Amino acid sequence: MPTFVYSAHGPSGLITGELAASDRSEAFALLGKKKIQPIKLEAAGEAKILASTAAKAKQSAAAAEAITGPIKLKLAQVVLFIEELADLVGAGIQLEPALATMERRRELSGIKTLATVLRGKVRDGMAFSKAVAATSPSFGKLFCALVSAGEASGSLSTILKRQAQYMRSLQALKSKVLAALLYPAFLIVAAVSVTLLFVVYLIPKLTEMLDSTGGSLPLAAQIILKISDTFKATWWMLILGGIATYILGKSWISRPESAIPWARFKLRLPLFGSIFRARFYVQFLETMANLLGNGLTMVQAMQLTHQATDNPFLRQEFEGVMRNVGEGVALSRALDRSGQFPPLLIDMVNVGEQTGDMPAALVRAAERFDRELSKKIDTLAALIQPLIVCLMAGMVGIMAYLMMTTIFQTISSMNK
Repeated sequence: MPTFVYSAHGPSGLITGELAASDRSEAFALLGKKKIQPIKLEAAGEAKILASTAAKAKQSAAAAEAITGPIKLKLAQVVLFIEELADLVGAGIQLEPALATMERRRELSGIKTLATVLRGKVRDGMAFSKAVAATSPSFGKLFCALVSAGEASGSLSTILKRQAQYMRSLQALKSKVLAALLYPAFLIVAAVSVTLLFVVYLIPKLTEMLDSTGGSLPLAAQIILKISDTFKATWWMLILGGIATYILGKSWISRPESAIPWARFKLRLPLFGSIFRARFYVQFLETMANLLGNGLTMVQAMQLTHQATDNPFLRQEFEGVMRNVGEGVALSRALDRSGQFPPLLIDMVNVGEQTGDMPAALVRAAERFDRELSKKIDTLAALIQPLIVCLMAGMVGIMAYLMMTTIFQTISSMNK
């Protein structure tokens, strides 16, 4: 029976050894039963294969050393990386060969670069979770903690698949919110542009024509002309003032003591505040369901969920929930005491506590609140778009009225 030489991650770190198996598939299966994550498996005596592998390892190590600094990926690239790695590992390919496959991608992107660096670190004996944490900040502490738990329990493939699904849902959530705000933002820019065109160029041209005939301007046209003259004379001051205001506002928001008041203010915004809260509820439920479904305890799941919460105010409020749960209070009662969660969410969490299947209950709650979030976003889009259109029509109508009045007065003066 052939003998295979392997290098793998074990409880005490990087280990090497030999085992007898009929083929590579059986060898991988035997190592999997021992909950050992192999990073290299070769048949003993195959000198050419070993030499080729060593040469490729040197090339990969040289490429990894040439890359300095953290590798930052967009959310879509993070999702694609996790999906491809989950598919490869789920198909029975071990971690190092799976990263080698991703390293040979034809598309030149951050995914290919990340795979090269991670493969080099994994080959040197570093755990995959630590390698990801040290290489790219784009994955976050939540992903690294789950991968670490998967490596320890031998369920890396399952956790990667669940994380891929979780990241896809987060990507869809962010895209949904951005898509709802894109069209209103375009309408606002168009309205401001049209107003500036009338105020700065068209109406002053018509008033010059009227002045040449000796006619008098309407009061509204005189006011707009004064605004136009002021804008032309002080436009550079307005731009500098806008830049200074932006810088001061940015610096105030970046201060640690301003993070919580600013986060609370965003939650109180008309129309938008309810969407921000609904987005937090969906992310909270999906994260907790994902963590509990992967076998973490309630306290561990809440600690990681706390780290994954973006809003500083809600993160601060969530600390009280964590303390109550740590003291033995049921999750539904702890959420009720915080005052930041709606009764429907608390009731659905309580159902999960009564049935003993908390992950399934949280998944159902996440789906329910995701539908509610979609409705809120659709309602916001339905309200904002006609509102901005009416505002644009009003501004353009006023400008058109002033222009027509000025033209008529010019014609009247010429007739006299």
